[in-house]
Amino acid sequence: MIIRDGKLKDLGRITEIYNQAILKTVATFDIEPKTVQDRKNWFDKYFSDNLPIFVMEVDNVVCGWISLSKLFDKCAYKNTTEISLYVDENFRCQGIGNQLMAHLLKEMRENRKCHTIIARIASENHESIKLHLKHGFKLAGELKEVGYKFDRYIDVQFYQWINDNNK
Repeated sequence: MIIRDGKLKDLGRITEIYNQAILKTVATFDIEPKTVQDRKNWFDKYFSDNLPIFVMEVDNVVCGWISLSKLFDKCAYKNTTEISLYVDENFRCQGIGNQLMAHLLKEMRENRKCHTIIARIASENHESIKLHLKHGFKLAGELKEVGYKFDRYIDVQFYQWINDNNK
């Protein structure tokens, strides 16, 4: 297993993994699958914003990815980001999400690329909540019935990680 920077050549697998989450989980509130071209525009924005995308490979197959994106566009928020983490359904429960999270947070501590990371997590996504808590995220609040997916309203919790190396 290796973790490395995401590259344009990974976009097919990144899109495939994301589409699994769209169709089968509440890990994202997107409801329509994305095309590789849709994700290309998303991918290009990361490089223009100088934000990380990391992928994990197992036997030369991308099995998961993690990224940070701008939370808001206003300048005062420039050091606050939002985290995304997705693992291929065939590779779940193997510690891949844990390793990707540890790698990303280590990079943020060492390189001081951001001060605060926000995670928006569906309240019923217990595995994701557990993972974020394990890595030092703290519950910052909850919004009731703000997402609608799979014929039901879903609450969303906000978790926050503050980079203590930036103080």
